[in-house]
Amino acid sequence: MKKRQFKTESRQLLDLMIHSIYTQKEIFLRELISNASDATDKRHYLGLTDEKVGTLEEYPITIDLDEEKRTITITDCGIGLTEEELTQNLGTIAHSGTKAFQKGLEEKNLDIIGQFGVGFYSAFMVADKVEVITKSPYSDVAYKWVSSGEDSYTIDETKKEEIGTSIILYLRKDDETIDADFSQYLKAYKIKELVKKYSDYIRYPIQMLEEETTEEGKETKKVLKTLNQMTPLWKKPKSEIKKKERNAFYQQQFSDYEDPFHFLDIRVEGALTYTSLLFIPKKPPYDFYTENYERGLQLYSKGVFIQDKNKELIPKYFGFVKGLVDSGDLSLNISREILQHNRQLSKIALNIEKKIKAELEKMLKNNKKRYIEFYDQYKTTLKYGIYEDYGMHKDKLKDLILFKTNQSDEYISLKEYVESMKENQPAIYYATGKSKSAIMNLPQMELIKEKDYEVLLFTDDIDSFMVQMLLKYEDKDFKSIQQGESDLVDETTKKDVESLEKDHEKLLKKVKKTLKDYVKDVKLTAKLKEAPVCLTSGEGLSLEMERILAQMPGQVESMKAEKTLEINPYHPLFEKMSAASDDKIEKYAQILYHQALLIEGQSIDDPKHFLDALNGLI
Repeated sequence: MKKRQFKTESRQLLDLMIHSIYTQKEIFLRELISNASDATDKRHYLGLTDEKVGTLEEYPITIDLDEEKRTITITDCGIGLTEEELTQNLGTIAHSGTKAFQKGLEEKNLDIIGQFGVGFYSAFMVADKVEVITKSPYSDVAYKWVSSGEDSYTIDETKKEEIGTSIILYLRKDDETIDADFSQYLKAYKIKELVKKYSDYIRYPIQMLEEETTEEGKETKKVLKTLNQMTPLWKKPKSEIKKKERNAFYQQQFSDYEDPFHFLDIRVEGALTYTSLLFIPKKPPYDFYTENYERGLQLYSKGVFIQDKNKELIPKYFGFVKGLVDSGDLSLNISREILQHNRQLSKIALNIEKKIKAELEKMLKNNKKRYIEFYDQYKTTLKYGIYEDYGMHKDKLKDLILFKTNQSDEYISLKEYVESMKENQPAIYYATGKSKSAIMNLPQMELIKEKDYEVLLFTDDIDSFMVQMLLKYEDKDFKSIQQGESDLVDETTKKDVESLEKDHEKLLKKVKKTLKDYVKDVKLTAKLKEAPVCLTSGEGLSLEMERILAQMPGQVESMKAEKTLEINPYHPLFEKMSAASDDKIEKYAQILYHQALLIEGQSIDDPKHFLDALNGLI
């Protein structure tokens, strides 16, 4: 028996491996299975040209559990290790034979998972002793490597007939004080769960003996069962994947009881090679619009599961997309749990974003009815994507949003709106409200109807904020019919109203004084036909935005729109107010203001005050 010491730096790294690098102890099984797969790859490749190595019909990786001895044994038919390789690869941490082997195969079509040679040592997170029994075709003797993961290891000759390696983990005792339940890894169901999660697509069969009851139900026997699928769906040719198979994969992989609404199968080869399967669910999950929702795509490296929800691969506004990416070209960090920031990942993310956008645009163009099905479910996140990050993404998303209008209940795009604009129409008009009927009853719609202009209906809370970022579409300004001055009034009518304002300057000052706590200004307007009054806001915060912000927790009182009460000088109500006494003018002012609020769909803060004014006039 030869006892040897780990090098000082290796002992330090081993301690780091066990306590710091891996955030989840269960990762040990993924690492050991991946190493077994690497060793099998080497044997399979070398066996094609070297008779000494030979080939097998099958290369299984087996897992054996012994609850009594508290051991997990993982056995492969891989290339095995000589005594020198044991010392070099297991005695010096991060000296990876895999990486050296991979370098010589850059021109060959052989995938090797391991890169750092440290995955083996993850075994010490759950085991206080590890044995490695291995036989190489290039050695007449088999060897046993043993260590408790502290400062030393031993290598001794042993008996093993078959080429390959067995790793035996002697599990640590459970420790409730640190919430360490090591015994769970001795349960068949837990091993099956971890294989399914991390190693389902390892190319070799991962097998385990399981108890099975005979048909007569009189006795049980142990049967060797394969735990993994081996061939990922995304590795199959597109033409061979049936819709039923794809839907079943989606439901199982992403825990949805419904088939997906749409899918994308992306396969890229070249300087950067990756495969991606993306799905749009029929409906967003129940927590989609909450802070608890986690977006992201599953990440695989050559079929090995690396990360569940990688946020870098999908932008927020496409966060409804579920799916996965598999690539062997990514730079993984030492634990394979998270990714270093790298150009490859950014390129994949950018390409995926372009593919999703192009697919949605194609659907909108070729099958609008189907796109509307999608849009009704996910319009809010697209609109929010335009608003967030100060409008940085608006050019990517503006052609994906749709609106209903005052002239139609059918959705139209901004492009369709602009194409159908009347000659000399100065702007893209929009109006905000809780519903189409509420907007159609706005006093400001009177002039729009007279001009026969189309108005976009903003009935979603996000719309008012989104349009602040859009500003323009194809050089056409967005214009709210409820904000600022109207550009639809002819000059003659404007001058007439300006003249009337001068004539009633004293009256308007009295109304403004009465309403000083509610409005910034009171003036006569030419934009109304039949309605006596309307309420408009300045170009900044709109009345609708004020209403929405007021409903949010933690909002300050200063978040108020600058309101202007606009009065129709040709309405009988204004004529009566003009002839009224000062005390009645105050009542008229209150009634007009609160009437304007109600028409806008706003609530009245003090209904009694309004009713007192109304009753006083009656």
